[in-house]
This record gives sequence, C-alpha cells and structure tokens, in this order.
Amino acid sequence: MDKKQKVNIDIFAVAKAARVSPSTVSRTFNHPNLVKLSTRKKIEKAVERLGYIRNRAAQTMHGKRSATVGLIVPTVNHAIFAEVIQSFSDAVSERGFTILIATHGYNLSQEYTVLRKLLEHRVDGVALIGLDHTEATYQLIDQQAVPSLAIWNYDEDSQISCVGADNKEAGRLAAEHLVALGHREIALVFPAISDNDRARGRLEGALAVLDAAGVSVPEKWRLTSQYSIAEAKSICANLLAQKERPTALFCGNDVIAQGAIYASSAAGVAVPEELSVVGIGDFPGSEELEPALTTVRIPARRIGTEAGKQMAFAIVESALDTPLRKKFKAELLVRNTTRRIT
Repeated sequence: MDKKQKVNIDIFAVAKAARVSPSTVSRTFNHPNLVKLSTRKKIEKAVERLGYIRNRAAQTMHGKRSATVGLIVPTVNHAIFAEVIQSFSDAVSERGFTILIATHGYNLSQEYTVLRKLLEHRVDGVALIGLDHTEATYQLIDQQAVPSLAIWNYDEDSQISCVGADNKEAGRLAAEHLVALGHREIALVFPAISDNDRARGRLEGALAVLDAAGVSVPEKWRLTSQYSIAEAKSICANLLAQKERPTALFCGNDVIAQGAIYASSAAGVAVPEELSVVGIGDFPGSEELEPALTTVRIPARRIGTEAGKQMAFAIVESALDTPLRKKFKAELLVRNTTRRIT
C-alpha cells in the first residue's frame, strides 16, 4: 500500500505518471468518449496508484473544511439502515456537519467508485457500513488520510475505526435460543455472505453453536435471500411446501424473518405452534408483527449516535493515528415467534 500523501497529488502528477498531457487527463474526466480506451486505462491506473482525487469544491478556500461527512450504505430501500443513518446524521449535525448519503447496492466495486466521488467533493470524513471493502477502497482512504470509520460491525483487528456489534455473537445468541428450545430440525435463510461481513459473521456464529449441539443442517435447508420481504416469502413458501419441513427457521435478519412469517401464514403453518422463527436486528416494526418477532437486537440508534460523535471528534481533532474500536452488546429478545418443542 502506498504511503499517505505528504503533498497534494495534482493533475500534472497524474499526467506524468500516465505519460500523457494534462489536457488529456482533464479530457478523460470530462469527456471520456473523446479519449482512446487504452489511454483512459493508463490514466485510470495512474489515478488509482497515486490516489488522485479531483477537487470539485475548488472554490472552497484552502484549509477550510467543507463541513460535510460522506456516509456510504448498501441500500436505503429497507428499514435495515434507517435508524443508524438518522442517529448518525443527528450526531454529526449537532457538531455542525451535514451528511452526504450514497449507496452501492451491495457491490463493493461500485462502493469504491462512490467513495471517489465523495472525496472529489472534499468531504471531511467517510463512514462505511461493515468492514468488507475492496483493497482499493482501503488504499484510497489511507492515501487521502481522511477520517474514516465502519458502522455496524465490530472487529478488534479492523483496519479502520469501527463502531458496532459482534455479529458472530448475534448469530450465537439466536442459535443457542433455538437449541435450548429443543429444535434440531433448523433451516437457515440468510443473505449472500460474499462481501457481507455482517451476514457472514452471523452465519458463522450460528453454525458454531449448531455444530457443537450436533445439529446438521442439510444443504436443501440452507437458503439464500436478498434483503427483500417478497423474495424471502417466496423462498420460505417453497421450503414449507416440501414434505419434510423444519421445526424452526433461523433468518439472517428481520426483513427475511418477516417474509418467513408471511409465507407461514399463507401456507397455513402456525407460528410458533408448528414453526418457530427467529431474526436478527430488531428493526422498527418487528415487535408489532403478528406474532411479535423473536430476534437479536443490534442497537442501531446507539451505534449510529456513537459513530457520529466519534467521526466529528476525529475531524475536529485530526485524530487519525489510532483506530477507535467500540463494541455494542447484542441482546436476545424472546417474543412470540418461538416456542419449545413438545
């Protein structure tokens, strides 16, 4: 990884590294269709290697902060990140900052592109969701020496500051609850775990508990669903239509769990009498479901507030050297969608 920049990298440095003229570099940014593909690729490689960021806020006086913080989330289509976004925004706003929100649709390559655009607008800090990011993203953050932190997931060895919960612990808590109720025929319905450390940690924690209890989950009961109530409902409906049904569904988050409950109702499978369902997150509305969802609470509001405070502090105090790592405890909330096997 390149060393942090000691001086500003400008368009002339990029041109020199790519062995083209500064005007060609400028044209590549502003009118890429006028530049040969081979030339654009040389310039893109030089830009990435040097960590060059266009200054779209050039009118801002040198040395003056933009008073903005970039927040990059996978999606704003569901309530998953709503609380953390709002509480983070409230916390930085109290200290005079405004957030710029961008999404990447669970595509980490797209996340890198979005990060570059935010840095072009000279945001004072960047907050990301989770700790799964491309090496290019981590390198760009390091090169720009911009205050950064990850929200939602905790890891004592994280490359950047992190404020969140231990998702393996969340998975363990939910699995231990089902095992303690006597369930041995358990199906898993999770988001894709590739490039998603939150889902991967929860699944790893759950499987560790199930393996220790001698519970083997057949492949046909290891299902993948997007963060979509409709898709989760369809997938769970197919599962419940099988001759052999599980006695419990372990869902990787409350969105999937909600779809599972709707599927159960449509199939005439009573929850929790015939099927227990557990989720993770405790999103708004989970307690109001009928029946109320048993889940593991990830304290989103507290995480967002603390992350916002730490981001503002890092910017104002130029606290970049030592990563902050703050862990919030996950909590099992037993409601009405789980019951003991009789």
